[in-house]
Amino acid sequence: MKQLLIVLFILPLICGSQENFGVELDSILSKEDAKTFIKSNKDVKGKIIVFNKEKHKTQLADDLFKLSKGGKKVVKSEYNNTYYKILDKEKISHNRVSYIFFDGKKMTPSEINSKRTKIVALYKKGHKFKDLAKMYSMDLNADRGGDLGWFEDGKMHPDFENAVKSHSTEDIFTLDINDRNWYYVILKTHDTKKIEEITVLRFSETK
Repeated sequence: MKQLLIVLFILPLICGSQENFGVELDSILSKEDAKTFIKSNKDVKGKIIVFNKEKHKTQLADDLFKLSKGGKKVVKSEYNNTYYKILDKEKISHNRVSYIFFDGKKMTPSEINSKRTKIVALYKKGHKFKDLAKMYSMDLNADRGGDLGWFEDGKMHPDFENAVKSHSTEDIFTLDINDRNWYYVILKTHDTKKIEEITVLRFSETK
């Protein structure tokens, strides 16, 4: 009997808490609102996340992309409820290339140019760029065959972005960013593409 009374006492509190969060979510209309909410509710460990339709392929991401701006989703588990609120939806231009990087602090310009000339020649003879990247690139993404993945405007060095935009898909070219000692062989692998992104507020409530 005592246990039943405890359950009956706690249940309205839980329901009330969920309703309160629902009301608060309805009042959050922008990223700034979300930041204010996070600061005011530090115990729920809120976070603003960006989902990219090309990069995020989970069931959760699929469900969130189906929601319109302002849409909400609650994922319930044994120990907590996780809330998601769509703050913004937009399509953003992205580019994609593969590259081979040389560090000008570790090699002379003549050594770099000799390597790059050889790489371009080998590629044009039929060697796969990903194999050349694994063999020659001084960057960590050599293990991925030099694939940079989709990147949006403003994420890379302006000289890098401008060079990519000035070339056609399947072009192979070199790029020097002298002030950084960065030297590249770049293969433009895809056309510019608008990719949908959603900005999401996520926070969890412990049961």
